[in-house]
Amino acid sequence: MPNERLRAVMAASGWTYESLAAKAQVDPKSVERWVNLGRVPRRRTAFKAADLLGEDVHALWPALRQAKAARAVGPELVGLYAHRADLPVSVFIDLIAAARERIDVLVYAAVYLHEAYPRLNDLLRERAEAGCTIRLAVGDADSLAVQQRGLEEQFGHGIESRCRLALMHYQQLLEVPGVEVRTHGTTLYNSLYRADDQLLVNAHVFGVNAYRAPVWRLRRNGDGGMFDTYADSFNAVWETARQAKGT
Repeated sequence: MPNERLRAVMAASGWTYESLAAKAQVDPKSVERWVNLGRVPRRRTAFKAADLLGEDVHALWPALRQAKAARAVGPELVGLYAHRADLPVSVFIDLIAAARERIDVLVYAAVYLHEAYPRLNDLLRERAEAGCTIRLAVGDADSLAVQQRGLEEQFGHGIESRCRLALMHYQQLLEVPGVEVRTHGTTLYNSLYRADDQLLVNAHVFGVNAYRAPVWRLRRNGDGGMFDTYADSFNAVWETARQAKGT
């Protein structure tokens, strides 16, 4: 079956089989088969082509949406995913919804959460009202670290805009008791999503967009382990961050 979405995206942006093939480093006949026969490229090639086209890879090739988690390999590492894009947003939302004491989020923007789950602020407010302490650290759009990440990921000023958008999303939570929002200008080695003793770590890789980087899921198992290493890292960033101001 032809891939009509791919055909439409290519046509709208002026891509030909030959031009896309040259940039994606494949044979033009391969691109032609993607379009006319609905063939699915290899994962690495698909992500590269999607980046070139400015499209979500799973919108172009839904068959790639497979959340394949590894079996636990230790008392703390309970899941491993090749790409953040492999995780349904429900994994992040369910983690937050299950929190009873603490929610910590360290990102530059992560606006995909609000885009995919418009009730995110409502959920965070509900958890705060239930007694959770919530700390949200987003990137300072004017910081050198954020600007450098844009260059490394070949995302330009887009990441700065997304940092500002993330802060706009959280504006309505600034006055909610139990919720604190800060901006940070640190190098983001990992994005962290903590709920009590559960933690999702989105590792960052030079030159690779965050959605293509791996994620591991940790469960705290005593003092001084992997979980505490990342929890301590969050605390260190939090101490450098500045309280967000309302508009």
